[in-house]
Amino acid sequence: MSVTAPQGFEAAGVAVGLKSTGKPDVAVVVNRGPLKVGAAVFTSNRAKANPILWSQEVIRDGAVEAIVLNSGGANCFTGSFGFQTTHQTAEKAAELLDVSAGDILVCSTGLIGTGDEVFRAKVLAGTEQGIAELSADGGEAASLAIMTTDSKPKRSARTGDGWSIGGMAKGAGMLAPGLATMLVVITTDAVLDAAQADAALRAATGRTFDRLDSDGCMSTNDQVTLMVSGASGETPDPEAFAAALAEVCQDLAQQLQGDAEGASHDITIEVINAASEDEAVEVGRSVARNNLFKAAIFGNDPNWGRVLAAIGTTEAAFDPYDVDVWMNGVRVCSAGGPDAPRDAVDLTPRATHLVIDLKVGAATATILTNDLTHDYVHENSAYSS
Repeated sequence: MSVTAPQGFEAAGVAVGLKSTGKPDVAVVVNRGPLKVGAAVFTSNRAKANPILWSQEVIRDGAVEAIVLNSGGANCFTGSFGFQTTHQTAEKAAELLDVSAGDILVCSTGLIGTGDEVFRAKVLAGTEQGIAELSADGGEAASLAIMTTDSKPKRSARTGDGWSIGGMAKGAGMLAPGLATMLVVITTDAVLDAAQADAALRAATGRTFDRLDSDGCMSTNDQVTLMVSGASGETPDPEAFAAALAEVCQDLAQQLQGDAEGASHDITIEVINAASEDEAVEVGRSVARNNLFKAAIFGNDPNWGRVLAAIGTTEAAFDPYDVDVWMNGVRVCSAGGPDAPRDAVDLTPRATHLVIDLKVGAATATILTNDLTHDYVHENSAYSS
């Protein structure tokens, strides 16, 4: 149930010492074809890591042979040395696979601003070792190798009419939208061309990963990649493929939400009856990024006033005195005023469902976020120590 679930893919995950824990830290996923199609969506952060700068160029022609990923170092803000490291990684993989370096994607994740000759040597050694250990059963090892502060791997798979989709993801912090919010590799043995793969991926990420807003912090290294082997020989119904791809992306996004650093509540913010989908997203995101609301949920306090205060900062159409708010099935606010007593709301379960009814239209959108906890602050205060 990972990137090697579809036909035509091999993967590996190996340990070369990038992580002090000795756990796997370099992953390789190779497309054996017959198609070598790829699509990718990248962080919109203007501060981009060297692997992002490289991979943005690689993906332009829609052809991808393989992807190399390392954890234990972001290779970001490491100057020309860092870009050369990314370039050499692609060249090493290309040499061993007998393909063009221009068809090798590279991803890195870890601490920003660090990188030296030892880092480069380990990444290159991991690339070589990973390619030597490629197998059709290597998907699970690859999903372990891309983890950083994750407590568990994230994997998903779906099957269609003779074709399948598999995926893996990493991410537990710096989860905020910008087309991509983590490192994700998705594979399929369906028959798609580059334009179809790109359109399907962008549609899926736009309503899944792009609506995961755990902590409002956008990474420099985020990338979601779709690789197409066509090994099933089956051309999928476009709607069926789009639905299956969206399911994989949503499943992975929810796994990322559930593993967010230090979180004790997984909060689903559902905005209904908005004037437009964009305005529903804006309203949901305003609440997801409101630290007062997130702290209240951590304390199991159904402080709905903080919800109204948050959405009042948006440009969305609504009357603040005609908004309803539900928390875990209890309407605590009706027409901008108190409704059910606060002690009627049970916020002790990890799953928290917030519904905001704007009463101005028919559009809806859902944003995923987490609470703000002592553990989150502690973990991120000591991240580089």
